[in-house]
Amino acid sequence: MLARSAKGRAFTSLAHFIDIDWLREAYRRTRKDGAVGVDGQTAEEYAMYLESNLQSLLDRAKSGTYQAPPVRRVHIPKGDGSQTRPIGIPGFEDKVLQRAVSMVLEAVYETEFVDGSYGFRPGRSAHQALESLWTQTMRLGGGGVIDADIKGFFDTLDHSHLVAMLRRRVQDGVLMRLIGKWLNAGVMEDGQLTHPEKGTPQGGVISPLLANIYLHEVLDVWFEQEVKPRLRGPAFLVRYADDFVIVCADENDARRVLDVLPKRFGQYGLTLHPEKTRLVPFRRPRLFGGGSDGDGPGTFDLLGFTHHWARSRKGAWVVKRKTARSRFTRAVRSLSLWCRSHRHQPVTEQHKVLSQKLRGHCGYYGITGNAEALARFSYELVKVWWKWLNRRSQRASLTWETFLAMLKRNPLPPPRAVHSVLRMAANP
Repeated sequence: MLARSAKGRAFTSLAHFIDIDWLREAYRRTRKDGAVGVDGQTAEEYAMYLESNLQSLLDRAKSGTYQAPPVRRVHIPKGDGSQTRPIGIPGFEDKVLQRAVSMVLEAVYETEFVDGSYGFRPGRSAHQALESLWTQTMRLGGGGVIDADIKGFFDTLDHSHLVAMLRRRVQDGVLMRLIGKWLNAGVMEDGQLTHPEKGTPQGGVISPLLANIYLHEVLDVWFEQEVKPRLRGPAFLVRYADDFVIVCADENDARRVLDVLPKRFGQYGLTLHPEKTRLVPFRRPRLFGGGSDGDGPGTFDLLGFTHHWARSRKGAWVVKRKTARSRFTRAVRSLSLWCRSHRHQPVTEQHKVLSQKLRGHCGYYGITGNAEALARFSYELVKVWWKWLNRRSQRASLTWETFLAMLKRNPLPPPRAVHSVLRMAANP
């Protein structure tokens, strides 16, 4: 591959890769069930005249006449549900074109990205990031963990810095013009159009890749090339999009990194949240007694899990992961809202959906060591379901015993560790 053999080279001709077959593949990879953009066009409507629509899209993209529509902004719950975060929804045609450009840029940048970056990369997942974090932390025996939080990253990403970073590798006029149009397309919210001077809408197809390119230079390369050589002990970085932790075997190294981290981010217009960015002492406890200095190690969250030291069944100290409290609360609240709004549906239909929700929850949170939180989620699901079935009428009529009998006829799937370390070891 040319990109692999020419690392650091700036490519001046990339748009020729985007032809009608490339757009067909981009269309195939684009979600068809997503929310509609400002134009209200659905995937089904676009597919009615697919070939002519794709040809028109290709012609406009290559000639420079393509007009990027503003994204439609909505707000979704964040954390425990007490706050929300904005999500930008592009139009369907815009999603297809963004996917096509992302496919080209991925081929260029996948040869550049470091091993510690996992978010929104082909062949990589959040569970691989968690596994890497677990393996390396166990190998080091813990240490000092920098638990960082970038304040409003997708809203504060600096356009001029991003364009400068892109131009080091991509000097194709067609692609850079399209990216510029997306960065300046604007945001439509409650009928009002605004044009933010910073940021890239979280939710856009190309936004995760642009975020990776930005943080690749701001954080990843800087940490590997400038920070690690100056540390006394080993250290590593695990990043998934804008969520990351840095683990240093020497806690003093972690303090030094934490001192310079805000300055580094400030050079690129980014801010670390002062209350959410912290140094966590995370040294493996002594075999007997408390922590290495008499105090127990702290905990930190990453990708929806709380990481903590605990005893294994054989008595050894190991890093364990459990569902983060905010994620657990949000998941249970979502269940309650669904059961409330669908309580009048037939029980068999409710059972089918709730079984899918339980499997989906286990599909992400079902990792080795998290059995207690999975069982508790299953129990909360049962309680919430009974509560809202019991309120189908003004008079409570469904006793707990009757509900349990119904549950025996319609059993929910048992919670289980889908991502089992033992299962993966048995099936390499």
